[in-house]
Amino acid sequence: MGFFERFLSIWVALGMAAGLGLGLLVPSLFQTVAGLEFAHVNLVVAVFIWVMIFPMMVQIDWNAVKDVGQKPQGLLLTLVVNWLIKPFTMAALGVLFFQYLFAPWVDPQSAQEYIAGMILLGVAPCTAMVFVWSQLVKGDANYTLVQVSVNDLIMVVAFAPITAFLLGVTDVTVPWETLLLSTALYVVLPLSAGMLCRRLWLARGHEHLQRRMAQLKPWSVTGLIATVVVLFGFQATTIVDKPLVIAMIAVPLVLQTYGIFFIAWWGARWLQLPHNVTGPACLIGTSNFFELAVAVAISLFGLNSGAALATVVGVLVEVPVMLSLVALINRWAPTPTDQTSA
Repeated sequence: MGFFERFLSIWVALGMAAGLGLGLLVPSLFQTVAGLEFAHVNLVVAVFIWVMIFPMMVQIDWNAVKDVGQKPQGLLLTLVVNWLIKPFTMAALGVLFFQYLFAPWVDPQSAQEYIAGMILLGVAPCTAMVFVWSQLVKGDANYTLVQVSVNDLIMVVAFAPITAFLLGVTDVTVPWETLLLSTALYVVLPLSAGMLCRRLWLARGHEHLQRRMAQLKPWSVTGLIATVVVLFGFQATTIVDKPLVIAMIAVPLVLQTYGIFFIAWWGARWLQLPHNVTGPACLIGTSNFFELAVAVAISLFGLNSGAALATVVGVLVEVPVMLSLVALINRWAPTPTDQTSA
């Protein structure tokens, strides 16, 4: 593990602090950057995420991708957790906290909007960041690609009806521009570039490919930290102005994330999945497609709504919580002795 990866939590914490500080000191800069978006996809964040996931795309071997279908248990686990468990547990936690536990401190209208934002996060499984989490736990890059791709296909047909059912509304419109642009930017383009680079470098020998991949690896961490700085810079004023509200929204989101992770982990252990499949399978279910959730929250409830705020809090909570789960997975990785005895 490289120097940056070894102390990743520290770098991310510093990135969060830097983003918060810069967002307060030079808010106009972040307002300008925030305006550089299309279909609710911020182009600057897109570039940083692209930098994050491209190194993993180079690792993908299409010959191995073809064999993923021979081991469908990991895919089945991902689909069950993402579409049959996660949206409904998120809705249940939202109701529990904002209609009961936090009811004395939150007005009913805001409570309903916070619940709606949480539901939108729960119905939008991750598309991009999971490639980074998978790399950090030494996940099977080929399997991760298939898991993400299958989720994206299901999202096309399942997102709107599940969202409409849980929100109790009938006019949920999938923001196709956001969904398609995000998929193109975060999956199709980096995958195509990674395939091309892999082919070119492999033509010069396997050692050359390994050397290039080692050179690219630190860029994933660099892109992650840059993304954290920008995201926290965007929301610096909100974090300072509404710390109590953000803390209240964060509580059920954190509980949901850890709860879904352990459900997926126990499922993976029951299915006896290999560790390099278990890690990504658990992390896909716990992270969210925040661009899609934010876009739908804004279209349904408005830019300054509680629903939009809840989806933003989901973004802010995700990185530190996911890093803690990455640390758990790496700690629980089987040792060479375990693998030999197995």
